[in-house]
Amino acid sequence: MEESYKSIKIEGKTPNSRVIYLYLNRPSQRNALSREFFTEFPKALSSLDQNPNVNAIVLSGTGDHFCSGIDLKTLSSVTDHTTSTDRGRFSEKFRRDIRFLQDAVTAIERCRKPVIASIHGACIGGGVDIVTACDIRFCSKDAFFSVKEVDLAITADLGTLQRLPAIVGYGNAMELALTGRRFWGLEAKELGLVSRVFGTSYELDQGVRLVAEGIAEKSPLAVTGTKAVLLRSRELTVEQGLDYVATWNSGMLLSDDLKEAMSSNIQKRKPVFAKL
Repeated sequence: MEESYKSIKIEGKTPNSRVIYLYLNRPSQRNALSREFFTEFPKALSSLDQNPNVNAIVLSGTGDHFCSGIDLKTLSSVTDHTTSTDRGRFSEKFRRDIRFLQDAVTAIERCRKPVIASIHGACIGGGVDIVTACDIRFCSKDAFFSVKEVDLAITADLGTLQRLPAIVGYGNAMELALTGRRFWGLEAKELGLVSRVFGTSYELDQGVRLVAEGIAEKSPLAVTGTKAVLLRSRELTVEQGLDYVATWNSGMLLSDDLKEAMSSNIQKRKPVFAKL
C-alpha cells in the first residue's frame, strides 16, 4: 500500500483494523474518471486483494461527490478518429479500448474481498457503473444518481446495463437508463440500489464503518466464499448453483476457521481468525 496514485488514494482509519478505505481522489473534478483511474483502480484492488491484512474494502469519494462520471477528456481520447484512417482498424482498437475500461470496473468483482460503496453527493454515469459492481451499497440522503449516458448520445457500456437490472429489476433499470433522470437516496433505497440511507455524510461514514468492521471480523474463508458463490450463481440455475457451492465447500469448509467458530461459540468468546 506504499504505491503512489494520481486518481485514487488508499488509507486505513483505525490501527490494527482489517478494513481499508479506497477513495476516488479528484475532488476538484468531482471525482470524474480520468484515464489514469482505469489503470490505477484495478491495480489498487489487486494489491488489496493480495494483502492478507485486508478483509474488507470501503469505496468512497473525496470532496463533495462520489463520482460525476467519466472525464470528457478520457472519452475524447477513446473516441479519437485520427488514430487510424481505416474504419475497420479504428473500430477494432475502439472495441479494445472499451474492454479496457470495462475491465477496470469488473476488477471490483474479481477482488475476493467484499467492496462496500459509501455514496454521497453525485453518483452519475460511470459512478453508477462502479457502484453496481460493488457488493454492498449505502448512501447519504443527499446522494443523487443518474444513468446519464443516454443524454450524451452513448449506450452505457461499462456495466450498468448488465448489472442494474438484477439489482433494481428489469423495468426500473430500463426506465432509469432510457430517461437518464436524477433520483435521490430515498428512491435508491426503494428501488433496492442501496441497502440503507443515512441522514448525513457523518452518519454514513459511521454506519459503513460498523458494517465493514463487522464483516472484517468474520471468517475470511467464509466471506470470500460467500462473495464468490453469489457472483457465480447469477449465471447459474438453482440446481447448478447448489452443485457449485457443494463443490466449493467440499474444498473450503473443513478449515481452522470452522473449528475456531465452533469453539468460540461454545466458550462464549469472540472468534479470532487467521489471515487469508
